[in-house]
Amino acid sequence: MLNGRRVLLIIGGGIAAYKSLELIRALQKRGASVVPVMTRAASEFVTPLSASALSGHKVYQDLFDLTDEAEMGHIELSRSADLIIVAPATGDLMAKMALGMASDLATTLLLATDTPVMIAPAMNVRMWEHAATQRNLETLRRDGIYVCGPDEGDMACGEFGFGRMSEPDSIADAAADILLNGPLKGKHIIVTSGPTHEPIDPVRYIANRSSGSQGTAIANALSALGARVSFITGPASAEMPEGCDIIRVETAREMLDAVQVALPCDAAVFAAAVADWRMKDATDRKIKKNAAGDIPVLNFAENPDILATVSQMKKNRPRLIVGFAAETDDVLENATAKRERKQCDWIVANDVSPETGIMGGTENDVTLITENGLIDWPRMSKNAVAQKLAKQMADELK
Repeated sequence: MLNGRRVLLIIGGGIAAYKSLELIRALQKRGASVVPVMTRAASEFVTPLSASALSGHKVYQDLFDLTDEAEMGHIELSRSADLIIVAPATGDLMAKMALGMASDLATTLLLATDTPVMIAPAMNVRMWEHAATQRNLETLRRDGIYVCGPDEGDMACGEFGFGRMSEPDSIADAAADILLNGPLKGKHIIVTSGPTHEPIDPVRYIANRSSGSQGTAIANALSALGARVSFITGPASAEMPEGCDIIRVETAREMLDAVQVALPCDAAVFAAAVADWRMKDATDRKIKKNAAGDIPVLNFAENPDILATVSQMKKNRPRLIVGFAAETDDVLENATAKRERKQCDWIVANDVSPETGIMGGTENDVTLITENGLIDWPRMSKNAVAQKLAKQMADELK
């Protein structure tokens, strides 16, 4: 159900924190991966070791852990998930969220994120009914925060009433409703990814250094917003996205055929690094060196231009077509000209010069080019680029 979805679980400091361990399991059973964040008070009720062992991920606790900042800064951590769940959301946490405070890692993540947030309140019935808590609740609702619970029942303090944290399965079901009813629900999007391999002979081929990681990240981000994704990939080294229809191809011509079969769609993202040329006459026998040391002559033919072909379709043209321009020189000039020449709607331009480390790396530094101009994005992880692009596409496809 939630295959490929990423949840950041913030565990607050209350007796209901023990249910957060069950919540990790409930989310995992639905296919989600869970990264835990614990407040200092939460560690008084459950141990970081327990949360780490159940989730299979490191538990994040300290805003000022420089090692963590080097590996994954708090901004990146806050935006790398598809959903943030605060469970239990104590009265103190709700108050800090309503006021926009950032006094520890948990509240800083919540203030820095542009990811959907859901809280599962848990506190004493009198605290829940207090006017201040209800004011904070209304503020959070107006801010777009989703709320699950609380339920009515017996409290650890011996009282009875509303304030009991919802059961883990109920919270996980609410999370699924949020994730599966995103702004791209009902949309079909094609994503191409990875390199293509153009055979020279049975053991050699023409290719490039693309890992396919940016395409995978884009497919995951679009799927997380509710889209049905047809993921057409060449022989990439990156992991395949989850929850997508995966179509594997080898050559540029196979990729074009697969795209045409997958049409119609609402949008298409052509992130694949397609080889421009192929062998005109690939041999089915290995090319051997000869005693005279003659250098073989390779005769090339131009591959079909998939981006231009789909962009210039009279029938079944997607409403939004996004191309990629990987350049080493005059990046913006070449990418702008490419968008106009191929007649796509957007171009994502990036500098893949060897010194950037982008081709095959984990980060990207891109400029989005549309008919309205250029939008520079700061260098960020490929996952963050994908999420930013997916959200911009969702706004365009409304």
